[in-house]
Amino acid sequence: MAIPAIKIATASDEAPAINALLLAFSADPAVRWVWPDTQQYFMYFPSFVKAFGGRAFTHGSAYYVSGYTGAALWLPPNVSPDEEALTTILQRTVSEQIQKDVFAVFEQMGRYHPSEPHWYLPVMGVDPLQQGKGLGSALMQQALTICDRDLKLAYLESSNPKNIPFYERHGFELLGTIQAGTSPSIFPMLRRPR
Repeated sequence: MAIPAIKIATASDEAPAINALLLAFSADPAVRWVWPDTQQYFMYFPSFVKAFGGRAFTHGSAYYVSGYTGAALWLPPNVSPDEEALTTILQRTVSEQIQKDVFAVFEQMGRYHPSEPHWYLPVMGVDPLQQGKGLGSALMQQALTICDRDLKLAYLESSNPKNIPFYERHGFELLGTIQAGTSPSIFPMLRRPR
């Protein structure tokens, strides 16, 4: 099987790359807990992705599979999600009954981040119809090569327990479980450079 072409996303690739993530996360347990209504999910998730990982586009660390069948938004060391935009989106779009739990989950996520400079993967996904073809591995390897070259940690939170073995195959270790109130479990994972 041919290795898929992975490209660095520029500003013109932002919308189609986010659309790939919209497809990829359509059945994600945590994301659909936040927006269980399909209309709301399609309306709000793109803005969430932009706030959570969108800074990757301006730092040259957003990657997509040729044809926009998958994307990964990596934040380089010392670059964080846009917390102000995230807070605003969540306050405006998430039901009041789960809002407290959502913010408690994000607070716990913050405690797991390494204190030293590291690469952070807020979002990565592949179109469900294209999964199992090595696209996720190709997206992952793109950034892990840089992590290894620069001797930097890589950190992520898996919002789907089914993805844990995938991340473990790429050298990530499970650090614990994040859960608050009615939320599904989130799994923080860390990879040391090789």
